[in-house]
Amino acid sequence: MIKMIATDIDGTLVKDSSPEIYEEFPKLVGQLTDAGYIFVIASGRAYPSIRNMFRAVADKIVYIAENGAHMIYKEQDLSVTKMKRKQVTGIMQDLRALYPQGCNVVVSTPGCTLMESRDQAFLDFMHHNYHNKIKLTEDVLAEDVDILKIAVHKKGSIRSIGEELLIPKWQDQVKTCMAGEEWVDFMDFSVDKGNALRFLQDYFGVRTEETMAFGDNANDIGMLQTAGVSFAVENAREEVRSAAKYTCPGYDKRGVYHTLCKFLSEEVK
Repeated sequence: MIKMIATDIDGTLVKDSSPEIYEEFPKLVGQLTDAGYIFVIASGRAYPSIRNMFRAVADKIVYIAENGAHMIYKEQDLSVTKMKRKQVTGIMQDLRALYPQGCNVVVSTPGCTLMESRDQAFLDFMHHNYHNKIKLTEDVLAEDVDILKIAVHKKGSIRSIGEELLIPKWQDQVKTCMAGEEWVDFMDFSVDKGNALRFLQDYFGVRTEETMAFGDNANDIGMLQTAGVSFAVENAREEVRSAAKYTCPGYDKRGVYHTLCKFLSEEVK
């Protein structure tokens, strides 16, 4: 019997970087939580961005934000995992060298998102598409705050830079992965959606076989492997489909929504 349902957002529920979710999905989340299911949104996005997207049912959801570095329920922190300062410094040095190639860096803290960029198009993109609480700073490293995640963005695709340069260099020191076609994420080694889901399973007393999960990208693999019933959307990369037990239609066909509608209708029979 399924008790917990977890899903990624970008590339799974909606196209990457979409600012809104179609209204039918929050309504379904409300039906599921009212029926007693624990519903988890697991994303690389910051908590304010996720909460805004699901504002109609915000207090009914458990949040895995920043790929698991920040977990929240009923506006209370369940877990916060910060990066080591030495690693933050080294990564920022590498990423600043990519600014001339059109890359921009977003640094997540428990309270806001730090940005050094003055690229107005990117700032507008972050504001309108993600609704993050943004603080502009001349030097991220001069800020006296805990850093949960560093993400670098390149419009169109950053995959070649990520897979050929950044991930090979840093993968033995931090958790780093592609988070969609345009983003590479860096977190503490312990941070993973799979570890976060295991934490929530223990917190709520839910077993692996009582957990369902949906995802599309490399940062979802751990979560899919931690769920007894796991779905990769059809648009997922091959390694993600291999990690899941099943596939469902992609975000363009609202595959997660229809799969959960079918699940709910069968459960209430």
